[in-house]
Amino acid sequence: MEASEHPHGAQDFKVSRGYAYYVFLLLFLLYLFNYVDRMVVAAIFPYLKADWGLTDTQCGWFASIVTLMMTVFVFPVSLLVDRWSRKKAIGIMAVLWSFGAAACAFTRNFTQLFTMRSLVGVGEAAYTSGGHAMIAAYFPEEKRATMNGLFTAAIPMGTAIGVILGGVIAETLGWRYAFGILAVPGLIVAILFFWVKDYKTVQIVRTTGDGAQAVRVKMKFADIVREFLHTPSVLFTYLGYVGNTFVTTGLMNWLPSYYHRVDGLPMDKAGLKTSIVFLLAIFGAPIGGYITDRIRKRFLNARMTIPAVTSFLTALFLFIGFSFLEGRAQYLFLIFFGFTAPMFAAGGSAVTQDVVHPGLRAISYSLAQFFMMLLGYSLSPIFIGFISDRYDLLTAFKFLPLFALFGGAAFFVGSFFYVRDLHKVEKVRLEG
Repeated sequence: MEASEHPHGAQDFKVSRGYAYYVFLLLFLLYLFNYVDRMVVAAIFPYLKADWGLTDTQCGWFASIVTLMMTVFVFPVSLLVDRWSRKKAIGIMAVLWSFGAAACAFTRNFTQLFTMRSLVGVGEAAYTSGGHAMIAAYFPEEKRATMNGLFTAAIPMGTAIGVILGGVIAETLGWRYAFGILAVPGLIVAILFFWVKDYKTVQIVRTTGDGAQAVRVKMKFADIVREFLHTPSVLFTYLGYVGNTFVTTGLMNWLPSYYHRVDGLPMDKAGLKTSIVFLLAIFGAPIGGYITDRIRKRFLNARMTIPAVTSFLTALFLFIGFSFLEGRAQYLFLIFFGFTAPMFAAGGSAVTQDVVHPGLRAISYSLAQFFMMLLGYSLSPIFIGFISDRYDLLTAFKFLPLFALFGGAAFFVGSFFYVRDLHKVEKVRLEG
């Protein structure tokens, strides 16, 4: 495969098709183990509550501190990704979060575990933005949503592995082993990633003037800020991410406890039941990307309209499931939710790469991460825990459709600006 010329950003970074997919596989595995290390804690909340006498709110902090630390470090680390080296930054981050995850096994109280989970968050900062930047370089624009959809499928797989194996290991060997054993695979893949081919750092320049008078000048910080502020489609995409990730993060972290309390299931079985819901994203995310790229051949703004539609469907399924149903009927609508919920990510992540300067791609997705982590990932587990402490988990879950509606509305409004923003992107060649 050779990265091809396309109308909205020249590209000269060429690798074989097999090598491109090899690098994609490494990126995918790192993303998968990223979520394994992040989500294993959701499977051991009951053990932590029993051993240390913690509240639901305190348990929620073990999930939220990871994303809070990612929020703090995502932007400076993404600068390293864009301005220094993609492969080195990604490899170092993966090694750091793997060591942090393993260290959780040796903690003895809330403060120690909180600190080690913080280190996991520091390590995971900007990995996704670096991954999307490399995918954008290794694959042509017309495949961008499809590949991003496949990349996003690592989230439900990693979540399922973390929750299922975390519950099984905790039930059989003890919760400390769950942290230690599941941290090893990511470390192995991280070491391999240091040897992949990277493209040369792109100079952040813009063209001023027309025709013979056109000159290329280096963009200053104020120019970069204006690049984003004057690109409304990407700003609305960030808001769309916030609404949708608030929903998925809340359910990822608290559905195991919900089934443990409501159905009386042990945590390994509760984790399995939850994981089946999110494993549907293995199909939903790539299918969403494929549909988006196909429809985009006729409607250029499909990378925003398709996420809008799927977000509205997600809100509808959650509203019906938690407001009117219970038992098997409720679970069926959660299965529908599991399929539609991740569909927004393929188109949304492609937008963050489509409409910005090629030298700002990691920064662009890092801004999406910043907002969704600050307002989505970080707040959601605490919010659900807070409402649950005062009422119950079902009451807390009934708020979630509102956030999915918000995400859909943001994508819909942003779709009206996408085509204009796409055509003004600076054309820059990527070189090996």
